[in-house]
Parts: sequence; C-alpha cells; structure tokens
Amino acid sequence: MQAMQTALPGVWLLEPQVHGDERGFFVESYNQRAFEAATGCSVSFVQDNHSRSAARVLRGLHYQLPPHAQGKLVRVVAGAVFDVVVDLRRDSASFGRWTSAELSADNKRQLWVPPGCAHGFLALAEGTEVIYKTTAYHDAAAERCIRWDDPQLAIDWPLAGSRPQLSARDAAAPALAEAELP
Repeated sequence: MQAMQTALPGVWLLEPQVHGDERGFFVESYNQRAFEAATGCSVSFVQDNHSRSAARVLRGLHYQLPPHAQGKLVRVVAGAVFDVVVDLRRDSASFGRWTSAELSADNKRQLWVPPGCAHGFLALAEGTEVIYKTTAYHDAAAERCIRWDDPQLAIDWPLAGSRPQLSARDAAAPALAEAELP
C-alpha cells in the first residue's frame, strides 16, 4: 500500500497494490498492519457502511460530535466520486480548510478521514457505490452536517454549473460559522 499525505494533516490518500491479469484483479482492500505502517494511525473499525447513488447526488458534509466522532476509511466499488474532507479540528492549523480526491472503482484508491473532520462526496457516475469503515458507531443524536456550498469553504465541486441532488437534511445544513463543531 502506498500512502500519500494530503493538504490536511492526518488525511491520507491510500493506493493499494492491485494484482491483475486476463482473469480480472485481486486487491487486499484492508490490512491493519499495512494501514498502520503507511499512516501511523492505530484505529479499530466497528462498522461498515455502503451507499449507492445516482450521478450528481451529493452526500455531506457529515460528521459526528465527540464522544462519537468517527474516523472513516472510504472506498468506491462502482462508479466514481469527488470526495471531500473539511478539517473541523479547532486546534488544527488547517481548521476550516478542505481537500479532495477522486475515488473510483477503476483507481481503487481509498481516503482516510480522521475523527474531527467533515466528509462528503459527489457521485460522478450512475450507480456509484461507496463503502466506508468507521471507528465509531452511528449515533443519530451526535450527527451533524455543514452546508455543501458554504462560501466560507468555497469547495470547488465539479458540477459544471448544475445543481446536485441533495437530501432534505443536507439542503438545510448550516454554514460552518453557525455549525456545532467538535
């Protein structure tokens, strides 16, 4: 596994080794020893989530408050996403900044999102499927989100002037300045 540090401290883009031939491919999607060696993060995953989205569906920017803050290891098994992480860690020099990566079934990359960061993605293809491991269980009372188009964040979503499809909750999300933060 190759790990590439992103612009945000502790957020890693991971590229697994893919073994392919005329039959298809094999990839080890997760190995705790390799993950720890590559990122320096020792985590325990407690839940796997799987979502399917139509093209132009935007999910996020989601996070959970402590003590239920979640780290997430995100990968795409069908289609592609523009994946975004926003640093909400108040003591971080990159507080309020964001980074992004394209994750796809083709490139097999994964993104490690540490606790204290908001996460969201835009589906770039029909039938996009995202699977992510979390370090804490879902807790509806601790769940929060930030507005995807907050001008303070100025995320450059690849929408080419179109509007994304949003859930009612995501459409009503507050801006970063009004959000309850970890």
